[in-house]
Amino acid sequence: MSVGYLEGAFLGLVQGLTEFLPISSSAHLRVVGELMGTDPGASFTAVTQLGTETAVVVYFARDIVRIVTAWVQALLRRRPQDDPDVRMGWLIIVGSIPIGVLGFVFQDVIRDDLRNLWVVATMLWVFALLLGIADRVARDAKPLSDLTWRDGLLFGGAQALALIPGVSRSGGTITAGLLLGYTREAAARYSFLLAIPAVFASGLYELREIGSDGPVAWGPTLLATAIAFVVALGVIRWFLGYVSRRGFGVFVVYRLVLAAIIYALLLTGTLQP
Repeated sequence: MSVGYLEGAFLGLVQGLTEFLPISSSAHLRVVGELMGTDPGASFTAVTQLGTETAVVVYFARDIVRIVTAWVQALLRRRPQDDPDVRMGWLIIVGSIPIGVLGFVFQDVIRDDLRNLWVVATMLWVFALLLGIADRVARDAKPLSDLTWRDGLLFGGAQALALIPGVSRSGGTITAGLLLGYTREAAARYSFLLAIPAVFASGLYELREIGSDGPVAWGPTLLATAIAFVVALGVIRWFLGYVSRRGFGVFVVYRLVLAAIIYALLLTGTLQP
């Protein structure tokens, strides 16, 4: 079954709702697609993420312009390299290297083997436990301005784990941030900013796969991407306010319940791996 406009719109809604929550948007698209009778594929997921990541650019526009401006000025020797915004620019670049390299080297495995729903369900509950532990022991102390080179690289390594569906890009990086002592909001903010280079690179790279013998044509993909953008704008604002007050407990429980449901559906044959 191919993905039409109605299915594309629904998948775009799912993408927008789940991309920035630590519950794995790729897992949701994989499960929802299977229940709909088709797996939209890794390329569709990567392209629709262009919509959600554009929402990040819009929401954090002032921060991004300030960081980019400072970074360019430092290259031109008009600003010192130890300026916090300059350092942030370099940290985002360096932190994006692990996911870029691993994503390119293992792209075939990511598109096929790692999309197995047994893998997805297992990653959902494993990283639910890790996020729960991190949230429990979090010192909730360090602001984003305290970010060091070591911590930036550790964030980048955690983000690379999101190449496995079920881990969650925000879930992996936020877990790392909490374990490193950063505040919940700081961990979430850096997670959003760090994702920009990787998501845009991946989405633009996968554009060539849309409409070429795959299950999704250009029309449904563009619709899904547009819907994901609009929904994600609201989710970002809500999420940053929520976690600064209440933590990640509800997302831990949600991941565990979703993993249990997927296991049950697989064991009963309702879902195929």
